[in-house]
Amino acid sequence: MTTIEQRPTASCDAARRAMIDSQLRTSGVNEPWVLAAMASVPREDFVPAQMRSSAYIDRAIPLDDGGFLAAPIVHGRMLAEAAPTRDDKALLVGDAKGYLAALLRPLVGSLDAIAPGQATAKRKNAYSLIVVDGAAEEVPAALTGQLAEGGRLVGGQVLRGVTRLVVGRKVAGEVTLLPLAEIGIPVLPEFSAPKRWSF
Repeated sequence: MTTIEQRPTASCDAARRAMIDSQLRTSGVNEPWVLAAMASVPREDFVPAQMRSSAYIDRAIPLDDGGFLAAPIVHGRMLAEAAPTRDDKALLVGDAKGYLAALLRPLVGSLDAIAPGQATAKRKNAYSLIVVDGAAEEVPAALTGQLAEGGRLVGGQVLRGVTRLVVGRKVAGEVTLLPLAEIGIPVLPEFSAPKRWSF
């Protein structure tokens, strides 16, 4: 017999399996370790109570703090491109108690997290992996300055109103971002480009 208390959990478990089969696999996210990570972390624990039944929809979900939880495909693609290992000292630009942090933490050697508004502060840490949970018009130099030589950066970029998944690697002190795919990534207002004069 199924009790009322069991139904939401069973429903979320089914939705999580459907997310993997219908959203991730069909969009090319087939890395077993990515699928295992996303199967093990309940998205419904990271959304407002009134949105729990919609935790696995294929679009961003508004959060109580004014931010958004990106669609599953965004985090799946970010994880796949980041290819985190236990050797990584990682920095997440996002919520330290959020969904992407819960996905990343078991996959890396160490994980620090900062809010987007703190990304312009200069620090002396050197990370082998930086993951930005959102799309930026401009990545602050203070953030790329924390990337170790040879380190990777994964996140989103806004270009002419279109968001793209991007990856970069630090070579000779410079980080060049390579766009991989147009995908709907929540925009980080903290990473807006300065307004420039135009004629």
